[in-house]
Amino acid sequence: MVKGIIEIDDKNFDSEVLQSEEPVLVDFWAPWCGPCRAIGPMVEELASTFENEVKFAKCNVDDNPVTPGKYGIRAIPTLIFFKDGNVVDQITGMVAKSKLEVAIKNIL
Repeated sequence: MVKGIIEIDDKNFDSEVLQSEEPVLVDFWAPWCGPCRAIGPMVEELASTFENEVKFAKCNVDDNPVTPGKYGIRAIPTLIFFKDGNVVDQITGMVAKSKLEVAIKNIL
């Protein structure tokens, strides 16, 4: 896993995301998904930019079906922004890095 990004699963989702003291961006993805692979490097750059303000996490939807089901994820990549255990924003599909930056700044 890339520095600054944690891998989460159905078992540790609550402790790592919902109980986090800081805002969390969760990237729901799968290895076979082209747009997921394309957005990955942008998420990695943002993780290094905002490393002391936001927790970044990735959740493989193939290995962890419970959590994506709980949040109604029908397409990937889906990025969900959590603050104080609540969903505050969601972006689905390939988007510009600037759109992700604006979403992150809005939750700080």
